[in-house]
Amino acid sequence: MKRYIKRIYLTWRRGRNDSRIKIGKITRNQTEGVRFEYISDGVKEALEKGFNMYPDFPNPEVVYKNNVLEIFAQRLTNTERSDIQKYYNYWEINPKLKDNKYYVLAQTQGLLSTDNFEFLAEYYPVRDLKFTSEVCGLTRRQLPSGILKEGDILEWRLDKKNLYDKYAVQLFKDGIDIGYVKTVHSKVFHDSKYKLFKVQVKSVEQNGHLNRAFISITTIDRKHSKSY
Repeated sequence: MKRYIKRIYLTWRRGRNDSRIKIGKITRNQTEGVRFEYISDGVKEALEKGFNMYPDFPNPEVVYKNNVLEIFAQRLTNTERSDIQKYYNYWEINPKLKDNKYYVLAQTQGLLSTDNFEFLAEYYPVRDLKFTSEVCGLTRRQLPSGILKEGDILEWRLDKKNLYDKYAVQLFKDGIDIGYVKTVHSKVFHDSKYKLFKVQVKSVEQNGHLNRAFISITTIDRKHSKSY
């Protein structure tokens, strides 16, 4: 099976207007299975903002190796729900991998409305990669409703001068600065020597201002790159 994911970072933020902090990483290999360990610098920064560790993994000094995937998989949606195929389509889940909990956790980001954790995959820039991400920085920009609509193709640019994130990727619509690709997800743009990606608006939430926008990110063939 093709490898899509290098690792998954567990991020946390105090609230929607705050930056995401990488507090841990989840890795997988054939000999040790799935393991989780905290990132000390991230934990220190998060603790100063009120973070209280992930409930099932309370010790920041321990490398957890038992039942890691089973615990994090509790965040995944019920596969018996009536609209499960629509859910899979939204999160760009490869039908062949829908039973792979590690992959599904990465694709869906383990989002819950009850906490501020997100599971963000660092992807390999493989040819048929496709995943859902989010536009960041919208709160600060206060863009008017209607500036984005479902299906819009966004321009992107590596922001190598960004002081906060060396892997930042800036997004534009008709030359207007929209925001950035979500942290961690942006790294794949820098890793690809071909740098051929299509960024398309998947859904928007707006009420007077553009509040939230999700995007699909797809690697594309070089022969089609001029279309984007």
